[in-house]
Amino acid sequence: MTRRASPRSGNLRRALAQEAARIMAQHGIHDFLTAKRKAAERLGVADSSALPRNTEIEDALAEYQRLFDANGHEQTLQQQRRAALQAMHGLSQFEPRLVGPVLTGTATAHADIQLHLFADRPETVTLQLMDRGIAHEVTERRVRLDAERIKAYPGLRFAVDNRRVDATVFPLDGIRQAPVSPVDGRPMRRADAAELKTLLDT
Repeated sequence: MTRRASPRSGNLRRALAQEAARIMAQHGIHDFLTAKRKAAERLGVADSSALPRNTEIEDALAEYQRLFDANGHEQTLQQQRRAALQAMHGLSQFEPRLVGPVLTGTATAHADIQLHLFADRPETVTLQLMDRGIAHEVTERRVRLDAERIKAYPGLRFAVDNRRVDATVFPLDGIRQAPVSPVDGRPMRRADAAELKTLLDT
């Protein structure tokens, strides 16, 4: 016999998801697990099986933004997307793709613009930024490719129009298959500059 979740446990999961969403929105926390743990601590929940899924927190975050900061959130999101488009135009030779919450629409005011770039040599991206006089930091990003594989890729952090950009540089063939989303475990949604412009125009 299949056990069904009790209404009480369902309510608890929703409460935890809503609290985790509030923490992410107000405190600039981007990591779902950190937000879950803080929410559980604040609500005095010790049972890890009661923790909501990342998708439930993302839904709660979208609801929070709609209810408590609809105008401000929309204005900030438009600014983030315009800055993303500007960055993508400047790095167009690396076939940039926007990913993450700025694309999906759940970005908080603290969220970085996440880009995927594609180059045969990562240092060519660095040289491009140097040639344009853009201050940047060289980083490394661990990316989940599928259920079994996590791989480190070079990355760069810089700013465009006072918005932080976090770019991960993949090899050229990395454009064929997107890594796994930390939200739902499916291939990440990626958007090129034309798709982003369509989002901005609608």
